[in-house]
Amino acid sequence: MSKINAIITGIGGYVPEYVLNNEELSRMVDTNDEWIMTRVGIKERRILTEEGLGTSYMARKAAKQLLQKTGCDPDTIDALIVATSTADYKFPSTASVVLGKLGLKNAFAFDFWGACCGFLYSLDVAASMIQCGRYKKIIVIGADKMSSVTDYKDRATCPLFGDGAAAVLVEATSEQNIGLMDSYFRCDGKGLPFLHMKAGGSVCPPSHFTVDHRLHYLYQEGRTVFRYAVTNMSDDCALLAERNHLDKDNLRFVVPHQANMRIIEAVAKRLELSMDQVMVNIEHYGNTSAATIPLALWEYEHQLKKGDNMLFTAFGAGFVHGASYYKWAYDGSKDA
Repeated sequence: MSKINAIITGIGGYVPEYVLNNEELSRMVDTNDEWIMTRVGIKERRILTEEGLGTSYMARKAAKQLLQKTGCDPDTIDALIVATSTADYKFPSTASVVLGKLGLKNAFAFDFWGACCGFLYSLDVAASMIQCGRYKKIIVIGADKMSSVTDYKDRATCPLFGDGAAAVLVEATSEQNIGLMDSYFRCDGKGLPFLHMKAGGSVCPPSHFTVDHRLHYLYQEGRTVFRYAVTNMSDDCALLAERNHLDKDNLRFVVPHQANMRIIEAVAKRLELSMDQVMVNIEHYGNTSAATIPLALWEYEHQLKKGDNMLFTAFGAGFVHGASYYKWAYDGSKDA
């Protein structure tokens, strides 16, 4: 019996219509376009402004586009995974809300909390579920409404984040040497002090004090996070490249988490790649956390050819990090 492989067979995406550019942001906090572009390379970001809409709304829009593009029968979906750090509610899961809105009758659903590595980890989990032979079709969504945890009085962090979602369909195939080929994941538990949200969890439940002291917003010690991100994303990619015999001549794309343009450039330099071999959309979307990698795939889909070698890599809160080697399974120009 031939080995079962897991492949991405389609991509859907969604970003909100509202564009928050650097000029408008500079009227909200003491910053400017030159400062932001020089340090992180972000020109604008999309923000979900409609009251009462959360991460599940964007995730559902992305998944709906995915189903329409692929022509997949919703009744054939076995599972739905939403990678997010900005769930609609503490419970139920955002994935259960999305499943209900899409009308998936034969699937189970769960959220995956892996911060900015959430999509990468979820893709690996979905691939393993496929490869074991028990499931055939799984939707994996990376979605985050980062504006909901961003303090727009903090000039150090508010320029960094945006909102968005993207979804992929992961399917089983008997075709060999295609799909998710290899992964390397690690976590450094020492990262808690440097990137977290202080209140809202079981350690520090919501109270008048936590609200009054603005403890329900993201906190980041930028220099430390930057240093760890550059080192780990570069090392993880280099490790996978070495053990899979990948180099600048046979690697089509690196798809890095879009947190900081300087991090992306450092990863490319470590692998001796030109920037033409790196997927980049940070200038227009900023850091959408778990959504950055699938949103990049969504934008670049038309450039992809069957057999293209790709490395995905990310780093996030908890100092989770890793990389995956993926061999693309279809000509994207036909479906874009």
